[in-house]
Amino acid sequence: MFVATQSGDRAALEPILKELHAQSPFYRGKFASVTADHAAVRALLSSPHAGAGLVPPDRGRGLGRLQAWAVQDAPVGPLTPPSLLATEPPDHTRYRKLVSRVFTARAVEELRGRTEQIATELLDRIDPRRPVDLVATYCSPLPVTVIAQILGVPESDRDKVLRLGAAAAPSLDLGLSWAGFRQVESALREFDLWLAQHIDHLRRHPGDDLLSQLVTAQEDGVGLTDLELRSTAGLVLAAGFETTVNLLGNGIALLAGNPEQLSVLAARDDLWPNAVDEVLRVDPPVLLTARMTLADAEVAGVPMRRGSVMVALLAGANRDPKVFAQPDAFDVARPNARDHLSFSAGRHFCLGAALARMEGEVGLRALFERYPEARVENGAGRRGTRILRGYETLPVTLSP
Repeated sequence: MFVATQSGDRAALEPILKELHAQSPFYRGKFASVTADHAAVRALLSSPHAGAGLVPPDRGRGLGRLQAWAVQDAPVGPLTPPSLLATEPPDHTRYRKLVSRVFTARAVEELRGRTEQIATELLDRIDPRRPVDLVATYCSPLPVTVIAQILGVPESDRDKVLRLGAAAAPSLDLGLSWAGFRQVESALREFDLWLAQHIDHLRRHPGDDLLSQLVTAQEDGVGLTDLELRSTAGLVLAAGFETTVNLLGNGIALLAGNPEQLSVLAARDDLWPNAVDEVLRVDPPVLLTARMTLADAEVAGVPMRRGSVMVALLAGANRDPKVFAQPDAFDVARPNARDHLSFSAGRHFCLGAALARMEGEVGLRALFERYPEARVENGAGRRGTRILRGYETLPVTLSP
């Protein structure tokens, strides 16, 4: 039922979320238990008994054999091992520790100046007097250019990486058409081939980019394998690209549609980081995630049998009235906006959270400080994705 609202607006989501909040902590469906309760979502995502894979790691059972068959010839992607999104301890612990040593908050802040420069250059190219699709001209090129910087992509390959990133990003979604699935797999395979050559080049000629640092990172004399390096770089591209495009587009639509909130930001520019968290709370780039119990266990005080599928509605937890006063209101000064769960929680908390927050702040602030009267025109359209939520097109007149 949540999927059916994906192409709709916020008003379509609200009655569904209210119904689910009344069922807390879990609504028991035929195939899965669903929660929109903030505490239950956090407990589920933090539970050591609930794995990110959709089936327990038991090849002796039918579902386990089906999963093994499904991934045996699959290209390296964000939802296939050894991606951080699809591994569990102890492998996940070792793997994430190495990656986290490179993708630090300090490293992200060092990218802020370059991100501001990219945003300025992109805005300089736009004619503000006529409607322009900001997804194509601003929301997409900004994060992919930053990602190219992180991965050390040479200028000559950046258009290719943009194309592959856009094509591979739907790999994070479900329910793709056969044609869409084939297109995603083709893009993932092409990017993986390019990455293998690129990583080999970085081993011989390291730069000052974060991927070069990751290539040489070690813990107790052991670094990441080539497969783990390619998987991490692919995750940075697919997950870091699409979700940030959605964050920027959703934020532009919310702020342009709530000019009184822009007035608050004009008077208090220190609230921009908080405004980004409020955008993430109200209209998150990722609507939901799922877990499966690896053993009989209690989750948020509710008994779950081994193999139980549990869906965490991140967008629902972000509107939990027990946590957020007037949860459907968009308020850039909300004191606990940062308590949203749009970046997940627990061991799978989004590795790129600091990067996304920085890009969202820089991108939205640069746009609205230059064009405070930006107006979304008719023709804005949501993506057809089910788990990812963002705009396919966002026509905006920047200077009415």
